[in-house]
Amino acid sequence: MRVCLAAVAGAALSLASASVFAAAAAGKQIDLAAVVTKADAEAALGQPVKEPQPRNGDGGDGYYSRCNYYTETGGKCLVLRFHQAAGKIEAKKQFEMLSKSTGKIEPVSGLGDRAGYSAPSAASGAAAGQMMLYVVKGNAFLTIGFGGMDDEAAALNKAKELARKILASL
Repeated sequence: MRVCLAAVAGAALSLASASVFAAAAAGKQIDLAAVVTKADAEAALGQPVKEPQPRNGDGGDGYYSRCNYYTETGGKCLVLRFHQAAGKIEAKKQFEMLSKSTGKIEPVSGLGDRAGYSAPSAASGAAAGQMMLYVVKGNAFLTIGFGGMDDEAAALNKAKELARKILASL
């Protein structure tokens, strides 16, 4: 559970970073819980999950959707964040700012306009098994995070699959 809470905190940080600098909503509004279903989460995490904890809404900084999935036995989680806004700072700039504030983000090709992932090491104080994928497409900023995963490469591949599914719904 501790690993999952840390992953959620990381995703919340990325959403807050995007939200602080954005203004009015623009583009198609999606519901992450409808796009990435409970069955998708179970397949990605390899275990049964509890009912999702979704939230969608418009705010002064644009439209957002979030959804958290936690395994029934604890220890693993999937966190999803989507923020879409047409603000003073576009999504690509938000990505750059996030990269500077969170440390090294490895580039990922073939997703959106720009993408990268971060897998904090235990040396940085993070719990093992965390992985965050960040994707920019137009004015949309997507974050997919895993907690409690043993295989970073497998988690990244699963995150990419989910990102493709979400981006296809835009």
